[in-house]
Amino acid sequence: MNAWDVVFLARHGQTQWNLQRRRQGRLDSALTHHGVAQAHRHASALQGRGIDGIFVSPLGRAIATARIINDALGLEIDVVDELAELDHGQFSGMHDEQIDAQFPGELQRRAACKYQWRFPGGESYADGDIRAAAALRQVKQRPARRPLIVAHEMIGRMLQRHLLRLDPQAALALAHPHDVVFQIDPASQECRTIGSGARPDARS
Repeated sequence: MNAWDVVFLARHGQTQWNLQRRRQGRLDSALTHHGVAQAHRHASALQGRGIDGIFVSPLGRAIATARIINDALGLEIDVVDELAELDHGQFSGMHDEQIDAQFPGELQRRAACKYQWRFPGGESYADGDIRAAAALRQVKQRPARRPLIVAHEMIGRMLQRHLLRLDPQAALALAHPHDVVFQIDPASQECRTIGSGARPDARS
């Protein structure tokens, strides 16, 4: 398998449902104007960094983001099905208030065992962890040494878990703002942030 120099990990731009605080999972909503602008800023920030492959979730919000970034990079976009967001099952499209009304106590049960808890009719983080490992194996089989992965926050936590060799609880504590790209060196387990929401410090 190919050895990476660094891996760039981006989250899709802000969407309409992000603004409305509705759970998306495998469902989709369009990027907002702000989300489109975030993708354009990513494109500018990623130019000149030697990216030689783009790998993206099959969901529309991630593909829309990747296409905007790729306007500046001029590469082929490779869709990897395993990069799709965790399936939220029956919670898809719902606000937490609706979930509390229709599934009393379920969000508390989720908080108590977040890695193993499974969305009703959907996936758990443990399921997503398996998919994240499979996705990275697929990317590693390609010739890219400095790949960009465009995905989602939840599956992104599990991608970072493998790239940075974190335990599940440490990975679950991570956040990935829409306006940040992570630059990860798997060999040194160092993670730096790129973008308008980036902090000057490095996280390893």
